[in-house]
Amino acid sequence: MATRIVTLPGDGIGPEILAPAVDLLKRFVPDVTIEEHVFGGASIDAHGTALTDDTLAACRAADGVLLAAVGGPKWDTTDASKPRPEQGLLGLRKGMGLYANLRPVRPLPALYDASPLRREIIDGTDLLVVRELTGGIYFGEKTRTETTASDLCAYSAEEIERIARSAFEAARTKVTSVDKANVLETSRLWRQVVVDLHQREFSHIPLEHVLVDNAAMQLVSNPTSFDVIVTENLFGDILSDEAAMLTGSIGMLPSASLGAGGPGLFEPVHGSAPDIAGQGIANPLAMFLSTALLLRHGLNLESEATSLESAVDKALDQGLRTRDLGGTASTAEATEAVLAALG
Repeated sequence: MATRIVTLPGDGIGPEILAPAVDLLKRFVPDVTIEEHVFGGASIDAHGTALTDDTLAACRAADGVLLAAVGGPKWDTTDASKPRPEQGLLGLRKGMGLYANLRPVRPLPALYDASPLRREIIDGTDLLVVRELTGGIYFGEKTRTETTASDLCAYSAEEIERIARSAFEAARTKVTSVDKANVLETSRLWRQVVVDLHQREFSHIPLEHVLVDNAAMQLVSNPTSFDVIVTENLFGDILSDEAAMLTGSIGMLPSASLGAGGPGLFEPVHGSAPDIAGQGIANPLAMFLSTALLLRHGLNLESEATSLESAVDKALDQGLRTRDLGGTASTAEATEAVLAALG
């Protein structure tokens, strides 16, 4: 039975980086069937909504979903009655039951000089941010009047325990649980549930608790101290983007969003970069690395995933640099370099 992957090119540079990623995927999975759907701003233009019921149904029935990028100034609005591309992403995560977002951060020696941090600070960094995806302030009740607004941040013990379990299962040396328990009631519940799960099932794995403001400082002053960071939706969104800069460019960071047994969603962390869309100069490497995460977590093809990641590393070692990394390589040239490294 053929492997079925739904692709969502989205907006901006999305179609430009997704096309070569699909070509790479076909090298590793020759029998793959690709089903493309409009999503985000493109879907708003075509259907009036960022995520149609048909697209969601297709994603839920697939073996995995590759998403490129969504959003752009064309659809920016403060009018709550108008659709926004990002609503499609939230709806997709909720509709597919994707509660764990995994963002590996591993700066490559070839790119140490591209990072704003000194080489000796980032050398040896190899961490994973595990972000809760379906709860918290992004999904809480929202109110708005002319002069006031509110966003409810709510979590259940069940939501916290399942994301904490994902973190403990991924840990190699320790888990750092990030919260704001000195101020927020949701964080106090978070800490209690994480501690209880640790004591019941994962006491062999060291656990530490770090307040989110301290975690933000430690990420740029001592990133090698982290193994797995687990945190709630809003904090995870911010900290994982901060961690991306350890690699020298947010254009290098992939992510995987996973649930309880269904298909996963694999996407770069970066945005749609509308300022360079259509110029053929976007960095496709985070899209390629997201494809590797699809191979690993979505299709259980570990050796193939490692081969693709190694090819990206090798291409960079041999001098590949896109414009965001201080070089001149185009999207096509970056793709050719990775293909050459694959052999």
